[in-house]
Amino acid sequence: MTSKILAIKLADIGDLILVTPAIKALRQQFPNAEIDLLTIPSTAEAYPQTLFDEIVTVEKSSTHSTASRWFQAIKTGLILRSRKYDSVILFHHLSLRSGALKHALMVSSVRAQKSIGLDNGRGWFLTHKVPDGGFGVKHESQYWLDLVSAAGVSQNITAADDVPQTLLAVSDEDHAQADEWIPSGELPVIAIHPGTGAYSRARRWELTKFVELGRALAYRAMIVVVGAPMDGGNELAEAIDGNVINLTDKTTLPQLAAVLSRCDLLIGADSGVLHVASTVNTPTVAIFGPSNHQAWQPLVQESNLRVIRAGSLCSPCIYTEFGLGSPAGCPERTCMRSIQVSRVLQEAENVLEGKYPEDVQERKIAKPPTPHLRVLGVPIHKVTYSELMDQIQSWIDNGQKAQLATANPEFIMEARKDSIFRLILERATLSVADGIGLMAAARWKGRPLPERITGSDGVPLIAEAAARQGWRIYLLGAAPGVAKKTAAELIQRYPDLEIAGTYAGSPSQDEEDDLVERINQSKADILFVAYGAPKQDKWIARNLHRLDVSMAMGVGGAFDFISGIILRAPQWMQRVGLEWLYRLMREPWRWRRMLVLPWFAVLVLFERRK
Repeated sequence: MTSKILAIKLADIGDLILVTPAIKALRQQFPNAEIDLLTIPSTAEAYPQTLFDEIVTVEKSSTHSTASRWFQAIKTGLILRSRKYDSVILFHHLSLRSGALKHALMVSSVRAQKSIGLDNGRGWFLTHKVPDGGFGVKHESQYWLDLVSAAGVSQNITAADDVPQTLLAVSDEDHAQADEWIPSGELPVIAIHPGTGAYSRARRWELTKFVELGRALAYRAMIVVVGAPMDGGNELAEAIDGNVINLTDKTTLPQLAAVLSRCDLLIGADSGVLHVASTVNTPTVAIFGPSNHQAWQPLVQESNLRVIRAGSLCSPCIYTEFGLGSPAGCPERTCMRSIQVSRVLQEAENVLEGKYPEDVQERKIAKPPTPHLRVLGVPIHKVTYSELMDQIQSWIDNGQKAQLATANPEFIMEARKDSIFRLILERATLSVADGIGLMAAARWKGRPLPERITGSDGVPLIAEAAARQGWRIYLLGAAPGVAKKTAAELIQRYPDLEIAGTYAGSPSQDEEDDLVERINQSKADILFVAYGAPKQDKWIARNLHRLDVSMAMGVGGAFDFISGIILRAPQWMQRVGLEWLYRLMREPWRWRRMLVLPWFAVLVLFERRK
């Protein structure tokens, strides 16, 4: 039976707390085993020694060169080899090739009989591989429980069975200091953490909103501000008028746990502080935007946790599928900006009063069906124009809303570089083939498609159906005046068509709220957005959750064609798939964009062979 086990988790305290249920299960299964932990120094200082026989530390710094980090990994592995471990459990995803190689060097250097870890295709060095379904498919703590099951833990447990309790090394002195900072009183105590740490500041909610929230709560509670100076805690505490205790940069991690144990509620965005609160089961309102709540929400008892998300289709964009995604988020950060103070305040009130909010009947975003095929990883759905009209009617009748993306080879090549755009195409309700290149790729892969669904053809056809069915259409984008000309042309073709509104606007962050309000006031059923890809598709994904439309579709240059500002290729060129050549002849500047087409073809051919 296993007698010496090394657990590896080179991460901050928040991530290590999520490993704790697995470590506890391992200790219960093998009470006489020697279990050591390899982690970073800052984490080791706060983590309890009781779960491990020894905690070994290694520096983890992004400022070191890649070669230096690999050398450190090998050196650490060789040092640990002398301890003759029977098993190594690697509590890490292998998200990056460089990271996978670093872990491979470290684990291989230890030379344990068993090496256990998650495998997403890069776990060749592991002797016991647990399938990695991707970030958010399971909560992180459940992944780690799966690993210890592979190590021989026979208990059938889940993360929900074991909420971490008093796991930090909190001393009597820490509790005494917390008592001194927060004297007992009649008012409830609410902790606010306005930051997210140094990594991925895109996860932050605006400081101005924390100020508004703190002022609204200060009349009925004692506000305790926690965190580091970079989090804006000093500015927050100074701006709150009322009962406030500023503990910014005053607590160690154990002291923070002691402070939070005295709080009736913690409010904060995704950060390690939320997980520290989970160790003392402090009720929590957690604000998530670009980060993956399904992977990292704190392990607080269900009745004590409220996760607040805006619901943008492009959120989460950090740690999704099998990669890092976009740690910097996007410049617009609509998923955080659109979370209102009133909503957070209401959830805080609900937690303090011990009640669940009433279910709000909102128009739900329709789930994408199983794709007909994938081209370079991007899903493509099989649909005809006739089927699309029926689907639009279904979305309207069922109170749903959907994003329709018209993908072409340029989309797919852009998605290979842009992780957020890639996620949008993955999550769009329908991602259809617009372009002869995708039609050819589908035939080559043995999955032919019935017809192209394009913006230039789709807008008139949908408008014709809208005139019959009474659907209201809003035209957004293109140059000033073009949407209005397009509307006039469509009404001339289909006199019964209802145009709910037209507006040029722009996809910039500054105009988002105004555009959403305009569209919602128009009572439109269908929204066509002509900002060009990928801007139009990103705009829709960021804002669909707060739009009262049943379908939003990016249409590229369709308004220019319909209004007659730009002439389309002759019918014979459209039929044989040479419309791209006609546009290139009229707009020679497009040649740079066309360079991706031969590379797309090569990749599709290679994908077929593979």
